[in-house]
Amino acid sequence: MQELKERILREGKVLGGKILKVDSFINHQIDPLLMALIGKDLALKFAPTAPTKVLTAEVSGIAPAIATAAILKIPLIFARKIRPVTMPEKFYLQRAPSHTKGQFVDLMVSSEFLEKRERVLIIDDFLASGQTLKALADIVIESGSMITGIGVIIEKTFDKGRSVLAPYGVPIESVVAIKEMSDEGILFA
Repeated sequence: MQELKERILREGKVLGGKILKVDSFINHQIDPLLMALIGKDLALKFAPTAPTKVLTAEVSGIAPAIATAAILKIPLIFARKIRPVTMPEKFYLQRAPSHTKGQFVDLMVSSEFLEKRERVLIIDDFLASGQTLKALADIVIESGSMITGIGVIIEKTFDKGRSVLAPYGVPIESVVAIKEMSDEGILFA
């Protein structure tokens, strides 16, 4: 998506060679018009897989996931990082390392919203190491549901996260893929 590439080049900031800061339009301040285009792009890519629910991780995955779910006209579930008192005793839990937080985070989904035999599309903002998406995929499998695909806004291909997700045998799509990034610039795949 050309508009997203232009925004990344104009407003994105490479931090330490591994982190791409896109806080001004994706995951702190959100450009709703751009997010709607991203949701449409992801929805078109995954509509043939006939998902019944979209799953993401809070917080940064919610915007692209809700935009995608709205186009597909299906519910969105987001994995909580802190268990609220309203969550029932039965829930699914996986841990994943967070590159931006520098620690492991818990991802929890209530069993009342992810029942057996759902067809789940996983959406997130980034595919880097693949660990958060792997944790979400493991939650889907633990629930007895099926993963129909994994979609992200930005894939950092140099982090090899796609290989972590390959064993799930589902389509993996990104809106844009970055081959290299450094203080000198960003090279799209």
